[in-house]
Amino acid sequence: MSSFVRHTGRYREIAMALGRHGFGYLAEEVGLTRLIRLPLRRLRKSEPSSRTLAERIRLVLEELGPTFVKVGQLASTRSDLLPEAIIQELVKLQDQVPPFPAEEARRILEAELHQPLTELFQGFDETPLAAASIGQVHRARLTTGERVAIKIQRPEIVPVIELDLDILQHLTMLANKRWAWVSRFQIPQMVEEFARSIRAELDYSFEGRNMEKIRRQFKAEEGIYIPGVHWPLTTSRVLTMDFVEGEHLNRLLAIDELGYDRKELAERLVNALLRQIFEGGFFHADPHPGNLLVTREGELAFIDFGMVGRLSSEMKDHLSSLVIALMRRSTEGMVRAVLRMGLVGDDADTAGLRQDLERLRERYYDIPFAEIQIGQALQDLFATAQKHQVVLPADLLLLGKALLTVEGVALALDPDLRILDLAEPFGRKLLREKYAARRLGKKLFDEAAELTDSLVDLPHQVRKLSSTLARGKLKMDMNVPEMEQFLRKLDQISNRLSFSIVLLAFSIIMVGLIIGSSLARMPTLLWDIPAIEIGFIVATLMFLWLLFSIFRSGRF
Repeated sequence: MSSFVRHTGRYREIAMALGRHGFGYLAEEVGLTRLIRLPLRRLRKSEPSSRTLAERIRLVLEELGPTFVKVGQLASTRSDLLPEAIIQELVKLQDQVPPFPAEEARRILEAELHQPLTELFQGFDETPLAAASIGQVHRARLTTGERVAIKIQRPEIVPVIELDLDILQHLTMLANKRWAWVSRFQIPQMVEEFARSIRAELDYSFEGRNMEKIRRQFKAEEGIYIPGVHWPLTTSRVLTMDFVEGEHLNRLLAIDELGYDRKELAERLVNALLRQIFEGGFFHADPHPGNLLVTREGELAFIDFGMVGRLSSEMKDHLSSLVIALMRRSTEGMVRAVLRMGLVGDDADTAGLRQDLERLRERYYDIPFAEIQIGQALQDLFATAQKHQVVLPADLLLLGKALLTVEGVALALDPDLRILDLAEPFGRKLLREKYAARRLGKKLFDEAAELTDSLVDLPHQVRKLSSTLARGKLKMDMNVPEMEQFLRKLDQISNRLSFSIVLLAFSIIMVGLIIGSSLARMPTLLWDIPAIEIGFIVATLMFLWLLFSIFRSGRF
């Protein structure tokens, strides 16, 4: 209620915008009209039938300003949650707004950098290169003569965005109480995620660090250019970076006139993104043509690092398993990889997931693997997972969108490009890393340590279970998919225990025989046989056989 009292005017603007585009019933259903005392007749305004639902959603977001535009742009990455028609409209969202005055830009620069502009720069272009909802970019020249681009945040934009985020989260809470589908489609979690992303984008030092991190990935590589950050001239509201001059990659005629090799540019672009993803695990998540340029020197330049994605080593491991399963057209492999990647909710339908992935496999079955667009394939997989209530990490969805975007740009440059031919070396490297002896040994050691901890904790868990049974408070709630997961986990545990017990028993027998015979100092048949060598060979064969059978089952 305090939020309504303090910001009634903004709530009214939101309600009126909804009404103008045919969504007045939403404001009425969540109780917004009652709280701000807005007559219903002012909201019940029908929209011309020529506009689709997706178009009206885009128009509402554009009318409501920078925060809602940013939310819409971020929502366009969530193809796992939103229908394709809405995604296509959200991609069109523009945050082009009139620039703020140059005098204001100068004032902000001097206030942030604590020096007069004449001491900081040899020259400052008052006409901005670009203006957006959060900030605008100016050209300048340092006292050393270097050309730089300066991104300056709009005055008083932070309170405006914070207010809108607060209202948006409040409205989401009201909607969550009113409609069950809001929770089912993870709308509250999505709004929280968007709020974190927008707040991070408001601090330009984050973007600077993103730029530097990806710049280090290509430090020793020719042909890729990432602008450097001038940290003494960078704050949370000002970002000063190297100026990049070139042609955007969607200007095909200009690229041809300048004599650049489009095929080579397309391959370099795909390789650059794949390297960021599979080697660095940190990638540019918004590689649309406006953020990609070819410089006069023929280098491919990435700009605007406000949106990036991160992949942990574990997530890269799961991603490699998914790609391998896709290559082998293995439905079971895809199911295992998707379930390991995501958070499986109580309502997850693993049987339905398996059926839909089988249909997806059949769709790609007759297509030569080299001709499959990996970005589209991942998008299809992620959408199928979401359909069955498997919640995937946001960075994984950013990965799918980034790959899909780059594929579109690359294929426009070179329609004959085979994306998966370029991805194959990275896939092979992931496979080598996944099955490297050192990594497998570390994984086995970690699993053994985890198993030991579980065994040590077992008496405590048994006492806890016994106490729960004694109080009659044990609850059983298990459906068929959960039973399947439980049996699979039980199978994994039994395999690991069998593996450990057999090797331990054999080792004890061998050591006992050798030590016993040695202490007795009596000639026995044992001394005439190379027991240690034979025992080592037998142990090795048993180890390899068990390891092969357990790994082949896929339940280790």
